[in-house]
Amino acid sequence: QVQLVESGGASVQLGGSLRLSCSVSGNSFSNYCMGWVRQPPGKVREGVAGIETDATTYYPDSVKGRFTISRDNVKNTLYLQMNNLNPEDSAMYYCAARLSYSGYCPQDYIFNLWGQGTQVTVSS
Repeated sequence: QVQLVESGGASVQLGGSLRLSCSVSGNSFSNYCMGWVRQPPGKVREGVAGIETDATTYYPDSVKGRFTISRDNVKNTLYLQMNNLNPEDSAMYYCAARLSYSGYCPQDYIFNLWGQGTQVTVSS
């Protein structure tokens, strides 16, 4: 079955940067709406970046201008570049997918395929 495997999580200081990666198995990567969703301990999930099948991207205000999502359809890999990190960005970050044969990706951060998560910790 399809597997999503995140990597790149680490502990960084305020203002630091990280790049998360998500490797996706299978042959349908180009048909997936993809996204990154984070969940701090004891708090609700928050979508932080989404990318459609045509590479259109979207972000919430909390990360806009600091985070950049991208995809490489040759490598079957999703990325999240995170810059100017602050402690509020500390969370488990999940790579997620939603199959779309039509190419339509609702910008709702609702996915049905999930990775195991990678931890991001930002200290002040």
